[in-house]
Amino acid sequence: MQRRTFVKNASLALGGGMLPLAALAPAAGAASASAGAATSTAASATRGLATTLKAADWTQLREMFALSQEYVHLATFLLASHPKPVAEAIERHRHGFDVNPVEYYYMNAAAMDEAIAAAAAEYMGGRPDQVAMTDSTTMGLAMVASGLMLRPDDEVLHSEHDHYAMEQSFQLRAERTGARIRRVSLYDTPAEASVDQILSRLRAAITPATRVVAMTWVHSYSGVKLPIHAIGEMVAELNSTRDEADHILYLVDGVHGFGIEDIDVPSVGCDFFVAGTHKWLFGPRGTGVIWGSDRGWAHCRPVVPSFGAYYGVWLGYITRDQVPVGDYMTPGGFHAFDHRWALPEAFQLHLQLGKANVQQRIHELNTLTKEGLLEIDGVTLHTPLSPELSSGMVCFDYRDLDPGEVMGGLYGQGIIASTTPYRRSYARFAPSLINNEEEIERALAALASL
Repeated sequence: MQRRTFVKNASLALGGGMLPLAALAPAAGAASASAGAATSTAASATRGLATTLKAADWTQLREMFALSQEYVHLATFLLASHPKPVAEAIERHRHGFDVNPVEYYYMNAAAMDEAIAAAAAEYMGGRPDQVAMTDSTTMGLAMVASGLMLRPDDEVLHSEHDHYAMEQSFQLRAERTGARIRRVSLYDTPAEASVDQILSRLRAAITPATRVVAMTWVHSYSGVKLPIHAIGEMVAELNSTRDEADHILYLVDGVHGFGIEDIDVPSVGCDFFVAGTHKWLFGPRGTGVIWGSDRGWAHCRPVVPSFGAYYGVWLGYITRDQVPVGDYMTPGGFHAFDHRWALPEAFQLHLQLGKANVQQRIHELNTLTKEGLLEIDGVTLHTPLSPELSSGMVCFDYRDLDPGEVMGGLYGQGIIASTTPYRRSYARFAPSLINNEEEIERALAALASL
């Protein structure tokens, strides 16, 4: 609400000059069609989806996508197709910007920022003011890593199984601060990983110098899902014996569990939870979120100036303590707002389906996939069978074929799979809510025929 108050009262810099907000609004009695559309569009963000989706109605959900029926899509986690409510919201906002971009922005920006933060908090848990917006998981990781106040001898601990984005975000920060990076192997054979093994190896790797523990919830390298709640409990126990200045900050790259697992993010015990929303959540492409605990945000500083309410601090209209921390930490500048402003529809879609239903469905399809792979001669499964240690990805090798050859051979039979983008690569199936049992059987039969 602070941003909305600021935008209503501030003079706004446009094209090098200063125009009061009133100059952007239509004259009394002559409201334009675009202004009316602006008002109704912003308000609709809090009213729910125009199309009511029944809980756990996977057939109705599949009909909301324009995905080609000629293929079995087992890689939509990479970059999601927009479901109908999200696509329609994008188009509404795009039209508003095309008709009158300046007016549409100033009539909607504050309300849409509030709606997105509220929708994210409803889905994730926590408070809306704890949510910052980004364009991707990579941007979110880089924003947090670059903003942490690290001392020259502080140590950042993460795993050898993490994605390039996690590794490089902290490596670049270390080069600027003198902090040290250490990596731990949490398991030797991913399919045989266990909770005890993961926790014991991580605990042994933490030293008195460890200031940040950065973990990836679901490894896109192997499909292994970490026990992030248990890790949070471990970090809390260690912090109870440390001086406050030496407390460990716990960061989770949550992108490949976000939109699958039914959790309340604050219950994890982490200080930062980073996720792109254009993967399993089916959110608009080019969107992401950071949730930060009060303690976490207190130890992080912005890297890019915010264009939200903090702009009012610079102009002298409000004070720093009146600005929501998530707004303060959201990178400023002009973004693809037609996409970002369609995020509430993505969160609402998943809430209508039911978070518990979503988790159960994806685990059902992944269990079917793993069990089917084990019946095919020549398959080596690298993802644990247990849902406790796996989520939406199933990684495997097939005979002596290169993973790229497997992907190409499957594509020739109408199956879109993927490979893991790591130094050691595997073939990968990732069944999601748009898939069904018949498609899984078709994919397995195609693999067996290679």
